Amino acid sequence: MEEFGSNSVRDIRPPMNKYAPSMWGDIFSTFSFDDQMQETYEKSIEAGKKEIRSMLRDASSGNLIILLDTIERLGLSYHFETEMKLKLDQIYNFHQDFDLFTTAHRFRLLRQNQYQVSCDVFAKFIGKDNKFEDIHSSDVDGLLSLYEASHVRVDGESVLEEAVAFTTDHLTRLAQVLPEASLSKDKVKQALQHPLHKGVPICNIRRYISIYERDESRIQLLLEIAKINFNFLQNIYKDELCQLSRWWKKFDLKSKLVYARDRIVECYLWGVAANFEPQYSYVRIAYAKSMKLCSVLDDTYDNYATLAEAELFTQHIERWNMDNIDQLPDYMQIVYRFAMSIYEDYQRDATTQDKAFAAPYFQETVKQLCRAYNTEQKWIMERQMPPFEVYINNSVFTSCIYFIFTALIPGIESATKEDIDWLLSEPKIVISIAKMARHLQDLASHERENRKGELLTVVDCYMQDRNVSKQEALAEFAEFVEVEWMNTNTEWAMHESSSAPKEIVKLLLNYARVADVTYKKSMDYYTSPENSLAPQIVALFVDPIP
Repeated sequence: MEEFGSNSVRDIRPPMNKYAPSMWGDIFSTFSFDDQMQETYEKSIEAGKKEIRSMLRDASSGNLIILLDTIERLGLSYHFETEMKLKLDQIYNFHQDFDLFTTAHRFRLLRQNQYQVSCDVFAKFIGKDNKFEDIHSSDVDGLLSLYEASHVRVDGESVLEEAVAFTTDHLTRLAQVLPEASLSKDKVKQALQHPLHKGVPICNIRRYISIYERDESRIQLLLEIAKINFNFLQNIYKDELCQLSRWWKKFDLKSKLVYARDRIVECYLWGVAANFEPQYSYVRIAYAKSMKLCSVLDDTYDNYATLAEAELFTQHIERWNMDNIDQLPDYMQIVYRFAMSIYEDYQRDATTQDKAFAAPYFQETVKQLCRAYNTEQKWIMERQMPPFEVYINNSVFTSCIYFIFTALIPGIESATKEDIDWLLSEPKIVISIAKMARHLQDLASHERENRKGELLTVVDCYMQDRNVSKQEALAEFAEFVEVEWMNTNTEWAMHESSSAPKEIVKLLLNYARVADVTYKKSMDYYTSPENSLAPQIVALFVDPIP
């Protein structure tokens, strides 16, 4: 085999990673939708909504904060958008001397819903040494509430930086001493593993239903409606997964492209993470299809193509037509036809939804993505890493954020041409989330991607550029993730004063959340879903709640 970096490297295949087949087989492609069951669920939900509206109307200030948060965490708030907004306004305008639990609860609830709230409300809990007073160190509910509030902090909120360290330290200690199988212990363990703000909304909902079921202070009606609502949603997801599985199966890429990961169900999880509400079916399916195309393109460039083939493929994508497709190797013709098939469906859907303006953007973002993959592969195969900043600027495109979000436009009723122009104008929130997702993925996949030391990765690029050790590089990447979370939270919290389209900003935040979950603790759970994503997929798409 020729040495990487030699003149003839253009015709060398990279060492190929072999991926496990999909865990799911045909489990989702045989689902049969039960209209009668859905109708029964809908009637129960409608009946329950009347009583919940009465609860919202009658709740007093302290109880109202808990009630609103419970409705959100149980996944019911989309049924009460008008009522929730009125009550959040009420809480925002209501100032009272609350305890730590309620102060933090109110702060987090308002900040997550994009109200302008100051962290000065925590000053009264701070001692003379600028530390939280020890009196709070055994207050489990207060610590949990402050811990969750600390994750919506923005840059410069030093009191919440202190809160992260204070609550994490004491909750970790309490997790070891609280009685086994107690509700408090489970709440603490869940929070430490899945901070609410950084979690995928639908996964948070499923977990919270199980927690709330054991809470002696629960409102039984809310619990029952939440369970029915979840099962109602789950049937919609099963039906969408059935459609998607059959769509994916007809291409038979898992047998034609042996180098590519077969992860259509995991791609769909990203779609449900983006928008779990029933009316966003198109968004979920489009998300899964576009992410699947990204995954196939990534594996084609990164795991199989020679540099010469990759450049030829990129040139064909630039031309965007089927002319002379036979010049491509057979496997690349398959990939190209797959991309064109997705585009044809998109063009039709965009026209049907009065979004025909989006089609040229779709083409351009696919071209942009392929250029970026091609550039990255050239650096890696030729062992000529650029300065780190150049690499990271390119990785904003390989994060797939521009392509995926353009692919969703026909499913977003309010979306306009100006919204796509805003998205592609490199606004700070898009850049921050793209970089965060790339840093998370790089932390999780660099061991796999270096092929036992045969290829360079972005970690090598950083080590070389900054003259640091591997451990220092990985620690700094983890710090980059936290910095970009701060930037994202700042942009989210300041949304009302920006021109950003709200529906797209919410989708962007959920993109950050699902990236954080998929690449948690420096593990690539997209490639190897068995130990983390798989149990969540079973809970969301297989097992109904009794």
